[in-house]
Amino acid sequence: MTRTVYVNGDYLPETEAKISIFDRGFLFADAVYEVTSVLNGKLIAFDGHAERLKRSLSELDMDNPISTEDLLEVHRELVRLNEIDEGLIYLQISRGAASDRDFAFPDPAEVKPTVVLFTQSKPGLAETVKPMKVISIDDIRWGRRDIKTVQLLYPSMGKMMAKAAGADDAWMVEDGYVTEGTSNNVYIVKDGKIITRGLSNDILHGITRAAVLRYAEEAQMEVEERNFTIEEAQNADEAFFTSASAFVMPVVQIDDKALGDGNPGRVALRLREIYLDESLKTAM
Repeated sequence: MTRTVYVNGDYLPETEAKISIFDRGFLFADAVYEVTSVLNGKLIAFDGHAERLKRSLSELDMDNPISTEDLLEVHRELVRLNEIDEGLIYLQISRGAASDRDFAFPDPAEVKPTVVLFTQSKPGLAETVKPMKVISIDDIRWGRRDIKTVQLLYPSMGKMMAKAAGADDAWMVEDGYVTEGTSNNVYIVKDGKIITRGLSNDILHGITRAAVLRYAEEAQMEVEERNFTIEEAQNADEAFFTSASAFVMPVVQIDDKALGDGNPGRVALRLREIYLDESLKTAM
């Protein structure tokens, strides 16, 4: 079945969708993106993703070409047209396509942003719990990881490093401390306490991260936001990561060292359960 996608105001079969070869998202990775999960045909944490999108655009001095209300309508229409029950909606906004390649930004009064959305059907998304194995790699990304840009080459390389090592993902390390996973925020649990790196320009301000920490505190779990090392993570009782597409996923091995008894931890599984239950209550 051919998907229906959205390109600059039009709903099109994916085989007919086109953007210019001069689009700055293609030439310079001059674009931002968001991924919103769909469960039971409804959008999970849409408002949070819409707000972060506005922030990313603002931080890059990029015009916001679509209102939150219109963006919500596009998301819902794509869910309807593609009959998505469980899956993802990918949104990307670039600075647009000038008449030629140039490092300097084009005049926004003359060159409008490019807006693209498409769906990915993922049956069983909420049921999939895979105990994850991770490796550690150096974090050599640019310094503004808080902006959700499409500059994802190094995280993609990190995924492939993990795959080559027989693992599922990589945790990145800078100045001796873990920053985040290749596409997720990361956590360890020690003596019942949830430990995760605090917000800064060094990590993405995860929408799922914010919700999970809020739910953890509401459940009277202790949370500490601070840096931690790979060695500390290896000696933790359990570990997990969060993202919009994986929700809460347990980590059972770090650099060939099993955590605890090698099985998904109690805290991670409980937080996943809480997150899914609470998110479905406010899904749109």
